[in-house]
Amino acid sequence: MKDKKFNIAMLSVHSCPLGQLGGRDTGGMNVYIRELACALGRQGHRVDVYTRAHDPRDAQVESLGPNVRLIHIRAGGVRDMGKLVQHGHLADFHANLDDFRRGYGLSYDLIYSHYWLSGEVGAWLAESWRVPNIIMFHTLGAVKNSLSVGQKETALRLDTEKKLMAGAQRIITATEMEKRDLVHHYGAVPQKIGVVPCGVNLELFKKVDRRGARDEIGLNGQKVALFVGRIDSLKGIDNLMMAMAILRRRKPQLLVIGGDEHSRREVARLNTLGRELGISETVSFLGTVPQERLPLYYSAADVCVVPSYYETFGLVTLESLACGTPVVATDVGAAASIIRDGKTGYLVADNDPPKLADRIGRLLWPDKGAEHDSGSIRDSVMAYGWPGIARRINRQFATAVDEYEQEQVHG
Repeated sequence: MKDKKFNIAMLSVHSCPLGQLGGRDTGGMNVYIRELACALGRQGHRVDVYTRAHDPRDAQVESLGPNVRLIHIRAGGVRDMGKLVQHGHLADFHANLDDFRRGYGLSYDLIYSHYWLSGEVGAWLAESWRVPNIIMFHTLGAVKNSLSVGQKETALRLDTEKKLMAGAQRIITATEMEKRDLVHHYGAVPQKIGVVPCGVNLELFKKVDRRGARDEIGLNGQKVALFVGRIDSLKGIDNLMMAMAILRRRKPQLLVIGGDEHSRREVARLNTLGRELGISETVSFLGTVPQERLPLYYSAADVCVVPSYYETFGLVTLESLACGTPVVATDVGAAASIIRDGKTGYLVADNDPPKLADRIGRLLWPDKGAEHDSGSIRDSVMAYGWPGIARRINRQFATAVDEYEQEQVHG
């Protein structure tokens, strides 16, 4: 039986799917929304992605691909603003979005909300539109607070997340671990939670000739470890730098991709740490890099390192493996289900620097006969292409719509 086609309103209030990756509010969620929306569009669904207007240069409506539009809705000043400030403009976002919908005579079969800010708007719209609200949180405030790393999340966020979990028609998580966190920290109903992993763009993320990649980005023959992500204390970059200091006698290079104007203080702190560790000459903070150029860096590196304290999934791991580069990652998010320990990389129990250094060193200077084959590394993630992930998400949509319709019939 063919999959049912839906008209989908996808909400991403605080984070634009076209934003420069690696910034304060522009991480894996942006990639997920854009790639999933486009995959659904190619499969015949109609998807409108609504986000808050934050740049006056943006057109109100932009095409992301066949059947997919990005729609900017005014809510507060057309500028970048913090998440809690944006929360104060959610009522305006809701009203202006609904005005846009009515003005163009649009209707939707379901709402797919991303993050707690969007979830609140999704709940309001679902009630007035009489359609199901499906939500994916991407990160959870209670889990972040349990780590004692970084800033504490507010009671407002935690209370809102708990309310949304109780009211949503369906919740999507990327891992079984995240599902357990929802149940443990918020009392979410397990039967309402569907687990579907994130995907990877296998056409973009593929192996590039290493020598050519290194020449293009200006590297010579040294060994290279790579970090890609936000410059945030939760990402464990300081522990990665301490691990590189343990290996410093052999002078491996560390390339750090990510960060924006909001990361300057943290980058300055990490640069100071690099000087204290004696590795400042072998660590380069490259800032944001366009996504289409990331395969060059993944392919140029000998190892990609994901030393995070917390990930709900960890798209970087998929991207690196799709480019044929092994990964050393902490046991967070989906790392344990993606990495084949000793074959496509290494999993470490935590981001303790000596443990990281040991596994990084094994990949930078492998024993004879222990070299990793880039082709088999890529093959290990071929099941994570976005078309297959989109079909799995669509089955979750169909379940939510069917359950919602039955509830309306039976009261």
